[in-house]
Amino acid sequence: MTKRIDEFAFRPLRTRSMAALLLAMFAIALGYGFLLPILPSTIARIVDSSDTAVLSRHTGVLTGIYTLALFLFAPLWGRLADKYGRRPMIVAGLAGFASTLALFAMAETLPTLYLGRFLNGAFASAIAPAAYAVGDRAPTKEWRAHRFALLNIAGASGFLVGPMMGGFIVSGVRIALPGLGEAAVSRSPFFATSAFAVVVAFLILSFVPGKVARGSVRRQDARGMGGRAALPRLLAVSFVTALAVGAFEVGLSLRGIESLGMSTYRLGLMFTECSFVMLVAQSVVFSPLVRPEATRWLLTPALAILAAGVAAVPFALSEISMTVVVAVIAASAGVLSPVVTYWISMSAGERQGVELGWQTASASLGQAAGSAAGGVLFNLTLVPNASFTLTAVAVLGGLVASVGIPRLLVSNDQQSSVSSTAVPSTTKSASGDRS
Repeated sequence: MTKRIDEFAFRPLRTRSMAALLLAMFAIALGYGFLLPILPSTIARIVDSSDTAVLSRHTGVLTGIYTLALFLFAPLWGRLADKYGRRPMIVAGLAGFASTLALFAMAETLPTLYLGRFLNGAFASAIAPAAYAVGDRAPTKEWRAHRFALLNIAGASGFLVGPMMGGFIVSGVRIALPGLGEAAVSRSPFFATSAFAVVVAFLILSFVPGKVARGSVRRQDARGMGGRAALPRLLAVSFVTALAVGAFEVGLSLRGIESLGMSTYRLGLMFTECSFVMLVAQSVVFSPLVRPEATRWLLTPALAILAAGVAAVPFALSEISMTVVVAVIAASAGVLSPVVTYWISMSAGERQGVELGWQTASASLGQAAGSAAGGVLFNLTLVPNASFTLTAVAVLGGLVASVGIPRLLVSNDQQSSVSSTAVPSTTKSASGDRS
């Protein structure tokens, strides 16, 4: 019996199981991204107003309430995933996400709109902690690293495709069904994304194992004192990275329009560049070119580059120089996000869902705070270029916290090497005694 359990614990996920998890990450990011360009028109339909101040206020608050729900519920979902298994939490999250998207689409009043958006974020927060917790089936650290990279790429791809997909569906429905009312046309992307999430939920239910694997590589390389001490610092790095990205995105929009005179089309290209560069960076950082153990040394340099990039935004006075700055910020953030997630998983031990839930929460809180700060501080005259300068200072604070992380994690790495060689002989000995 023990032998069967060991084999089960060290057996990695099948390709179809991993593909279902990738689709789950893609679906949630898609559900967030497609709404961005059509949210103002959805609000305008409900409030029956084209006042830009009203639309911008509700757009900002609705985006913030989604992020707040992620912050509040991700740790809870992670705890439940540790207790009851990954599959039921992902299925529940996808089913709830699909249902609340439909509720949001059918809303006719602002309170219903806000309720739908909050619940949408609450269910979406179930996906990432449980999906990243596939690390408890990792036969090797390389396996875990590559799968984490794929999950990050799936999320980035969904966010990249989402805005284009929303507009494409609306345009396609208008052409295909010219007699359909405007309200029905505006709801079509919601129902399409909702249906996709339901299909992915069935795939998760069919292909992803329901049990939590025990005794995998994560138990051997995660529970040193250094790893536990590194967790708060890793969460701080996750927070400041998301803070910088949130502040940069808002600041780029405002500066591009007010200072550089960019068109909406040019700004869209900037954001597309940002998403693409992040996707490439996430693909490279855990590729065969980089050993997983070495990635802990990338944290401090990447934070230094991120701080410099954010601080340089006000000095980018042309579209060409802004393109370079966007690439620098996107590349550094694209490195930091998967590396932090990987090492939090490696340091979480049996609390994979809980700690990865806190990572999702810290990133969500950082993004919300950064977005708010990017808008509020943009015109502050007390500090020159306040939204970028103060954000860069916050990132430097994360840099200070990151300096000791590689040293804290090195003992875990060494422990992994010893344990990984010891486990097979122990198992063999035990098997021999039973014989």
